[in-house]
Amino acid sequence: MSRLINIGTRKSKLALWQANEVKRQLEALNVQCKIIPITSQGDNIQDKAIHKLGITGVFTRELDVALINEEIDIAVHSMKDVPTTLPKGIVQSAVLERFNSSDTLVLKKEQTFNIDSDVTIATGSLRRKAQWLNKYPNSSVVGLRGNIETRLKKIDKSNWLGGILARAGLDRLGINPATSMNLTWMVPAPAQGVIMICARKNDDFANKVCSSLNHRETELCSSIERNFLKTLEGGCTAPIGGVAKINEKLGSIDFKGVLLSRDGKKKISVQMSCGLESYSNIGEKSANDIISRGGKELIQRDIEIESKFSIFSTKKLSEVQKKQIPKTVFLGDSDFININYLDIPKDILNKPIKNVIITSKNAVESILTSSRGLKLKFENIFCVGEKTKSIIEKNIGKVNFWKRNSEDLALEIIKRFPDERAIYFCGNKRLNTLPSLLKKNHIVLEEVISYSTSSNSSVLNYDFSAIMFFSPSSVQSFLEKNEPGAVAFCLGKETAIEARKYFNDVQVANSPDFESLIKLIERNLNKV
Repeated sequence: MSRLINIGTRKSKLALWQANEVKRQLEALNVQCKIIPITSQGDNIQDKAIHKLGITGVFTRELDVALINEEIDIAVHSMKDVPTTLPKGIVQSAVLERFNSSDTLVLKKEQTFNIDSDVTIATGSLRRKAQWLNKYPNSSVVGLRGNIETRLKKIDKSNWLGGILARAGLDRLGINPATSMNLTWMVPAPAQGVIMICARKNDDFANKVCSSLNHRETELCSSIERNFLKTLEGGCTAPIGGVAKINEKLGSIDFKGVLLSRDGKKKISVQMSCGLESYSNIGEKSANDIISRGGKELIQRDIEIESKFSIFSTKKLSEVQKKQIPKTVFLGDSDFININYLDIPKDILNKPIKNVIITSKNAVESILTSSRGLKLKFENIFCVGEKTKSIIEKNIGKVNFWKRNSEDLALEIIKRFPDERAIYFCGNKRLNTLPSLLKKNHIVLEEVISYSTSSNSSVLNYDFSAIMFFSPSSVQSFLEKNEPGAVAFCLGKETAIEARKYFNDVQVANSPDFESLIKLIERNLNKV
């Protein structure tokens, strides 16, 4: 006796297409069906990468619960989203014939594939990101979440070269971007392109009717790939690819697998073949081969880095500074701002100047570089920062007074020297706080651009707990290619003002020096 089969599925257009395909095939067997859309946790959380959610089965858990509670009779999944160990009481009833398993690079409209220069690629997958960086290490890779339509819109509105998606999803929805190319060199996720049907173990009717849809070759290959993944125990937290194919001419199965570090710098590959009659352990053997060559250590290293309190500095730190960072902290650093000292005209530096304002060490360095062979005649010097004061007094002359930020310095100048003139040695991207206050209070300010700053942004390959910013420009440079998810440790009030526009948690050093940043780190370590 037949009965109605309630088919559970996620609500995305692709998931509904897959559920309707199962429905179509079951109805061809005279089985009545009804689609029951269910929202998954992975669909609800769009602002985090999958591996950051800290749980497995983010796209399947709600369907599992509905299945166990008998709210649905079968659940239809993209098999690559399903954990390798199914919940107790749930079994795999069938897999449909596999679609194309390739990853595809969808280029932004009017873009052409050219990676001679640095490019930015988008993907929400650790595996795709790691493999891309392994092949193209000078690229930047940014996150990309959402359903297929959302991701395609994000690509078109971006300044990226393109984004990487599964070819199977595009094909199923009848989407064929004119500017796309299959990445045949990229090893797909285990079971990519496979539709899986799950049912309750004790539901004989559902299992029997679904087994009629099972595609044996796809079942065989996907089981090899999932055994490979299960043995490595990578789940969504490690960049793992694996694909098995049947070689009909030779009567064999060929398997290719890969494990990478998240930054793509390390890669362990394996290729094995076996006869059709002895396929059962080829996935496990391939995984053990990778494990024997340091695979477990590679996975564990990435997990340890992510589990530690980790800090990234947007300025390259000296060896002395690095030694001040607690040993329990994972540290990364890179110069996100390029500094170029400009030639200050000699006729400016050669004349007596009554009032001089300097708000950064970069301006001091530029003055010293441009004034070689000259005797500077600065009468009154006002500056921001104790370290800047120290450098000035060592190389130029006595500082009349200094403040911790430019606003306080401006207010002090207005108080002591009203209706005066001053020369302000500054950068090309100086903030408007000090000039605006002085001009409003009738102090005539001559600005001399002494150095230029330019962005040198890059994508961070790990998820850092905190980011250290040393200037408003470093905040802007960071955000060009990264999301504001971490804690912002800021040197200086102006830097914190800029960071607060984007970061939820902004902490400011008590004074504008590296030692105060170290105290911030130590305070946060005590909270962990």
